Amino acid sequence: MQFTDLGLSAELLRAIGEQGYTTPTPVQQQAIPHILAGRDLEALAQTGTGKTAAFVLPILQRLTNPLASPLQKVVHTAPRVLVLVPTRELAAQVLESVRVYGAHTGLRSLAVFGGVGINPQIQTMRRGIDILVATPGRLLDHLGQRTVDLSKVQTLVLDEADRMFDMGFIRDIRRIIEKLPKVRQNLMFSATFAAEVRELAHAVLQNPALVEVARRNAPAELVTHTVIKVDQDKKRDLLLHLFAAHGWHQVLVFCRTKHGSDALAKKLEQSGVRTAALHGNKSQNARTRALADFKSGKLAALVATDIAARGLDIDSLPRVVNFELPNVPEDYIHRIGRTGRAGASGEALSLVSSDERIQLRDIERLLKREIETSVVPGFEPQHTHSTPRPSAGRPPAQKPAQARPRTGAGNRSGAPRPARSGAGGAKPASHHSGQRHR
Repeated sequence: MQFTDLGLSAELLRAIGEQGYTTPTPVQQQAIPHILAGRDLEALAQTGTGKTAAFVLPILQRLTNPLASPLQKVVHTAPRVLVLVPTRELAAQVLESVRVYGAHTGLRSLAVFGGVGINPQIQTMRRGIDILVATPGRLLDHLGQRTVDLSKVQTLVLDEADRMFDMGFIRDIRRIIEKLPKVRQNLMFSATFAAEVRELAHAVLQNPALVEVARRNAPAELVTHTVIKVDQDKKRDLLLHLFAAHGWHQVLVFCRTKHGSDALAKKLEQSGVRTAALHGNKSQNARTRALADFKSGKLAALVATDIAARGLDIDSLPRVVNFELPNVPEDYIHRIGRTGRAGASGEALSLVSSDERIQLRDIERLLKREIETSVVPGFEPQHTHSTPRPSAGRPPAQKPAQARPRTGAGNRSGAPRPARSGAGGAKPASHHSGQRHR
């Protein structure tokens, strides 16, 4: 199938061709016809499969083709499409896609998020826009100041819905939905659907079509996974050794906390590795500059919290390094989804200390297999690395089975993970905090 087979307008096909695309991805092939027909949609696809274009292209088509839907192209000051996203970076990226694919349509678009002045956003909305991309917190700011009118919205898109739930946006989303017309098209896109998000989908979506191009919570298929065992206090030195030994030139490194990201970025920079940190305490200008420099190759490393785990599209990123494992195993899927995108291969390397054995076990259970482990000469761990392993089907709260060596591929039970506390299992303050990315 080609894009020309999807019934898209000449203006959109021209923009698609200018980007060098001819063949739609599976999620685009399946989603675009449903959206063009005006149906609600629940779409599940692993990262890097073209989810953004899957909803942007048919929305642009419906906005510019009065025969395709009620979204007729007339002069409006209020937005007719609202796209909700969890982070500033994703808002900017979705807006870029809207403008790239809509370059020949004359449609007006805007992204509103925090970290920048609100007045320029207000002025742009007063002049009129067709598509509004927003983070929930900043959109509520506009609603509170009555600087945005959502009464004309005919299509709502929830992008990375599970991440918005994780970040505590569920109440904000419900407040925003109350301001929308009752009759509208609803689209929900995500790489994973937790039970809570599926409950939201049932409340928002009306008789939706379902598009699922990857098994639930699946990692990118072309990514290789490796664990390197190392003591916690040797991780920084090991990471520097890997940069030097392998000549790494573009690596996205994940830490759990903002402070940890800053400390690691400073260590790498002092050792001659051009590095920047990316997290929620950085100004929007600093975040934008760091991401742009990393994409352009000016930086060899970008050290980030999970703010960078969702939606960021970095062309041909060769590898992701988990300097620290996430406490929530689903976040591992999103972290490594930054590599191995659009049919390219990638590497997910995790530096795992003995106090992270619970997180590793939970990730392996989610993946339903063991991850290959290794050690680097000179950095052999001195502390035990044994991991408790519950037998298949046994609840984690019961006594786990005896630990056994990990040698490669294997199966894991789908049992729910236990509640965690104490060393290595405490929930970091920056995760699931509900803190708004305004």
